[in-house]
Amino acid sequence: MIEEKNIGGVKLEICANSSFSALQAELGGASRVELCQNLENGGTTPSYAQIKLARAALSIGLHVLVRPRAGDFLYSDAEFQEMLTDITFCKEQNCDGVVVGILNADGSIDMERNAVLVAHAKPMTVVFHRAFDRCKDPEQALQDVISLGFDRILTSGLRDTAVQGQDLIRSLIEKADNRIEIMPGSGVNEDNIIALLDHTKAKSIHSSAKTVISSKMSFHNSELSGMDEPTMQTSRATVETLCLLLKNRMANHT
Repeated sequence: MIEEKNIGGVKLEICANSSFSALQAELGGASRVELCQNLENGGTTPSYAQIKLARAALSIGLHVLVRPRAGDFLYSDAEFQEMLTDITFCKEQNCDGVVVGILNADGSIDMERNAVLVAHAKPMTVVFHRAFDRCKDPEQALQDVISLGFDRILTSGLRDTAVQGQDLIRSLIEKADNRIEIMPGSGVNEDNIIALLDHTKAKSIHSSAKTVISSKMSFHNSELSGMDEPTMQTSRATVETLCLLLKNRMANHT
């Protein structure tokens, strides 16, 4: 397991949507990467090639999102088997962790299936992702996720952005009492990262640090819509800026 560096006393996780983006995160100074694809729909499981190439390229921590599709977090038996198979591949590729989460239809934590995922993923780090933000009772969900043996929860505090949900995030951190790590994510950027950390007292934080890349095609078919949309990738410069802000935060607090 790769030891993740502290940056100003905080771990900075960058959500990267390709092996190229993952490398930009490392070059920018991030602590670890959460690898996914399809950021436009909240992220889904990356391809085996992306996982393999990212692991080969990175010397920092690599956590892989295991989410078989966009949409809700209520999965069929076939989708559940896909998740188990993806976790097996991540373990074979020496990934440091996986990021998963399953809910019941009533918004509670699916205790049975999540327990299987955790047992299957260990000894990798296991993170409960933003399915948490769709739960009906965050305090009960917190206790359930802790009891299942997860190592971390990624959450926006049940709101669209972590800044909007920062009061609940702070409350969850207090209630967790070091039994599990609570990591704010969603909408974290250069303008709000320091205030969010100061308010929540979180020890790690999640950002996509993304930039929009326009199509470089010179030919365009005016009779066809779509398939030439802008794409996103991690900005090394943005990651560097976030790291500098974190380092300056520590200097200002000492």
